[in-house]
Amino acid sequence: MFFDPLYFIVLAPALLLGAWAQWRVHSSYRRAMQEPAPLSGAAAARLILDQAGLHDIPIEETPGELTDHYDPQSRVVRLSSGVYHSQSLAAVGIAAHETGHALQHAFGYAPLALRSIAVPAAIWGPNLSILLLIAGAIATLPVLILAGLALFSGFVAFQVITLPVEFDASRRARQRLAELRIVDEHGAMVVRDVLNAAAWTYVAATLQAILTLVYLIMRYGGLLGRSSDE
Repeated sequence: MFFDPLYFIVLAPALLLGAWAQWRVHSSYRRAMQEPAPLSGAAAARLILDQAGLHDIPIEETPGELTDHYDPQSRVVRLSSGVYHSQSLAAVGIAAHETGHALQHAFGYAPLALRSIAVPAAIWGPNLSILLLIAGAIATLPVLILAGLALFSGFVAFQVITLPVEFDASRRARQRLAELRIVDEHGAMVVRDVLNAAAWTYVAATLQAILTLVYLIMRYGGLLGRSSDE
């Protein structure tokens, strides 16, 4: 698959969008890190959680850059060192976004629950589906090809579900930052730019998953009819 020119032709729009999205998110992040905020990322996250009554959710520092995330299994917000300590608009925006996921979890946001159910498909689906497709093609077993396509479809579903989860977390972040007066009007615009840039990376990932499924159907779908004819 990785040396098939058709793969790169089909995936070209997603690959280009992904490269642009990565450039934009790093560019907007670096600019917003230069914009001062009244609180550090960790302090902003703690304030948002406490105001929502979520005093039991800890905030931990995690290594790396842009490695920030909310862990629904452990119920902990993890912030990269730069975001945790920085008193910048980038830091408070990203920290608020991760607390947005904690709020979703605490108040039963349905798409987040669906995404949690689909996590195994995201972890195991892509690699296992390729193995099944290759095995099905070699052994001319349509059932393996169908199973491989179904598994990869589960991964696509996970990516699609992720979009509303991320958009809603950003909406909650902007709302809380404004309500708690952590950012002013200018700060709100800077935070919106950072979170919108991050959102494009999820859009690109979803498009790549969809186009990969299209490629797999084009590449292996014809074997289903051929096998049945034989």
